[in-house]
Amino acid sequence: MRPLLGERKQVREVFKTNSTLFCYGDRRCEEFMNTSGRALRYAVAFLLLLLSATSVRVNAGVTIITHGLNGNTDDWVDSMADAIPNYPRFLGNNFTTYRIDVTYSSGFYYLSWLRESGVPPSTPESGEIIVKLDWRTLANNSFSTYQVAEVVAYWLQLTNLISEMSGHALSEFPLHLVGHSRGGSLMCELSRQLGTNGVWIDHLTTIDPHPLNNDGFADFPYTVIDAPARTYETVLFHDNYWQNLNFFFYGEPVFGAYTRKLTFLDGGYGGAAASHSDVHLWYHGTIDWNTPTSDSAAALTSYERQNWWTSYELYGFDAGFLYSLIGGSDRTSTVQPVGPGFEMIRDGYNQWWDLGAGVANNRTALPTNNGNWPNLVKFNRTTTNQVVQGQTMPVKFYYQWAKPNVNLATISIYLDDDLNPINTNQTLLRQITVPGNGASSISFSTTNLTLFASNAAPGYHTVLAKITGGGRTRYLYAPELVQVISIRQPPTLDITKLNSTQYRIGVNGLPGQTVVLQNSTNLQIWSAIVTNTLTTNRWTYTNTPPSSPGTRYYRGVLP
Repeated sequence: MRPLLGERKQVREVFKTNSTLFCYGDRRCEEFMNTSGRALRYAVAFLLLLLSATSVRVNAGVTIITHGLNGNTDDWVDSMADAIPNYPRFLGNNFTTYRIDVTYSSGFYYLSWLRESGVPPSTPESGEIIVKLDWRTLANNSFSTYQVAEVVAYWLQLTNLISEMSGHALSEFPLHLVGHSRGGSLMCELSRQLGTNGVWIDHLTTIDPHPLNNDGFADFPYTVIDAPARTYETVLFHDNYWQNLNFFFYGEPVFGAYTRKLTFLDGGYGGAAASHSDVHLWYHGTIDWNTPTSDSAAALTSYERQNWWTSYELYGFDAGFLYSLIGGSDRTSTVQPVGPGFEMIRDGYNQWWDLGAGVANNRTALPTNNGNWPNLVKFNRTTTNQVVQGQTMPVKFYYQWAKPNVNLATISIYLDDDLNPINTNQTLLRQITVPGNGASSISFSTTNLTLFASNAAPGYHTVLAKITGGGRTRYLYAPELVQVISIRQPPTLDITKLNSTQYRIGVNGLPGQTVVLQNSTNLQIWSAIVTNTLTTNRWTYTNTPPSSPGTRYYRGVLP
């Protein structure tokens, strides 16, 4: 089994930072940092938090980050992308980062890609692909975000877009779309364009979204009209961070998102658009926990750490990127980070259908859904216990394939040793045939997977689901790991003397194990006393040995 969890490495990296954190079990901090920014101490509770979180989150997706008006990926986008693999909750030791450039010439759009860091996508055990989307030559008054989103959505669905991906499209993986200012408009429209093709978006993050000349904005001298900022029905979770502290440069709340209004952003960037840029610096600070740190254009110091986040948000550690698949926090939570009367995290969760956060009309309907892509919307283990070889593991999945029910898709479930669905180290556990369910419904099912010694080696594993229909495939990992225990794990004994002639022997083992209880007077010759198949983790037996002098020994043996 390849090493999946980089937690101990990551914890050491946390200790190397300049942050000063002193946390108790409730994850609130009493001390954060001194004025010099040098580390003072880290609480044991915080260390345990990081170590214990390995069982409740995964990476395995595509994160796409983009800029806004007249911007590019050379500064803050580049820094944000580089910070993700160093995020303390990032699992695995490697990743893939691309820059994708979109240009226009002589009536045609062109796309070029370059792997700027990391390894080819078939290599990293993290399964994470980071994309810096650069549309600098189009982010002006000549092109709208409608136009740019249309061509990007088309390319993301191509299996030959990036030759290193060996015939896989970026749309096959869970998508996290992150956009600032006009980039927020672009990402909302990209989610709509993909949604009309049946592609669900796992996570949409809009950072001070500002569509030119739409949603009530008037942006003279610009005349181009951008796509509105919306939360469409095929977006699972949407978080939106915005401010109106600047007179001209500000964002907006977005219906259907967990909307976090930032009301104090002193420090950080300077100039007339300072707060507008500070919003993406705020989000950067939820990925990069170092203090001081920089997004290459502005610094985040102890002053910003102490003043930009609420007490619940824990100086940026409990906010923003925490709600990504990598961060792994509960997106259906009723927590109100700003306080009573303000938005709950679950406000950004899809309630168009009942997916775990209740039902409400918090999405904008798509104009159409052609169902080109089948989707696994959610996939979870329904328990988090250890599983003994030979026992079953229940899982639950939600899916949508916007095709009539005469069309059949296949859901394949695997045990995996990492978080990369396109390498070849998965073990198939089960295949299930499911019908198309149309654009107006989501179906769910629970199934039991038997983990035999032949398909489930002892140790920690991830659980991968793949849905294939109409010639297209999408992947999704369960956020819960599974620890497989060998059925051949030796039992343990504990012995209590009841009286002068009787002993109570406790046999501790695994349900389903057949244990032979034996005794001996010399550790060389052993005699069977009784044989029993365990129905629980413990069996007790009272033994009355023959009255004879000397010591008596007991052992439990698996036949």
